[in-house]
Amino acid sequence: MNNRWIVVLGVAMVLLPVTLMAQTDQNIPPMVGPGPGPQGSTPSESQPSAGPSSMRETLGAPGQTGQQLLDKQFLRSAVEGGIADVRLGQLAVAKGGPDVKPLGQKMVDDHTAINKDMGTVADSLGVQSPKKMGKDDQAEYDKLNGLSGKDFDTEYVVFMTKVHRQKMRDFYMEASVAADPGLAAEVVKAMMVLRDHLQMITKVATQDGITLPPRPPRPGAPPSGPPPPPPAAK
Repeated sequence: MNNRWIVVLGVAMVLLPVTLMAQTDQNIPPMVGPGPGPQGSTPSESQPSAGPSSMRETLGAPGQTGQQLLDKQFLRSAVEGGIADVRLGQLAVAKGGPDVKPLGQKMVDDHTAINKDMGTVADSLGVQSPKKMGKDDQAEYDKLNGLSGKDFDTEYVVFMTKVHRQKMRDFYMEASVAADPGLAAEVVKAMMVLRDHLQMITKVATQDGITLPPRPPRPGAPPSGPPPPPPAAK
């Protein structure tokens, strides 16, 4: 397969997220480039400490484009967030109610598979993958570990809702700009799984009477509610 066909394949894979996102969330921000990393953290927050190895990755090899460096940041952040999804899912399996346990197991199974695929891409691009979740996700894990019963189920379902909505936006934007066709393909494949997760989360919330947070407004969208009254005449 020559380079021209590789480019065509990459473009075809990028077009799929547009349909996918339309089915999942109507409040997608404009495609302005990669946003915050999964789990609501920015790519810089998800990087390992700046030792010699990570410094070389940050600077990049000679000839690398800015987008190639952003792709590496996205991969590190995506894997770190995926580790959190697995660990939190394991906690849900152990402590969740009858509807939450299967949701937790689904997260464990699917995000383990996604992390494996992302890890393969990371290896091909020379990216050192994180081995543990970030500090914000660790704080959420500790919080959940101190809850039980309905309180645990509510906190877990609400948190998973927020996380997966953010992931869908981040993955959507990465699929539209990724420099590596292999990375773009894995991102699109992961988005299909994330879409299914959001549907399952919504179903569990309905069954358990859990109120989900509203979707965040599109950046730049007009505020909801009646318009303010006109200024009083002087």
